[in-house]
Amino acid sequence: MIRFLALVTCILLSVITSTGVMADPYNTAVLQGLDKVTARVSTVRVAVGDSVRFGPLEVIVRHCDKRPPEDTPESAAFLDISEVRQGESAQAIFRGWMFASSPAISALEHPVYDIWVIDCEAPQVPVSE
Repeated sequence: MIRFLALVTCILLSVITSTGVMADPYNTAVLQGLDKVTARVSTVRVAVGDSVRFGPLEVIVRHCDKRPPEDTPESAAFLDISEVRQGESAQAIFRGWMFASSPAISALEHPVYDIWVIDCEAPQVPVSE
């Protein structure tokens, strides 16, 4: 299943980038999480390189890209998600790109929690030399 998702993600990335439109890197990912037991939805902003806890899940944002406003809207974030239980080592349950416009293409598969990308904020400012 993971190989299939990786293949679908690669195909989607090639389609997105084949149009000649490049996404810009951003500093912050906007994520939403759903606790299916309580039906509680939370929105969090996570800086690239930082992590956030959602129940027993630890989400690390590795990268966040967003297309310019004049192009077809798309935000994508590369996430590492692990399940951390007390007294046990962390178990990786998701690693890959999530797309705001197509959350089902590369989704977290967990019986209690859903996490998806909403947007990218705070564009990275290029450093001039």
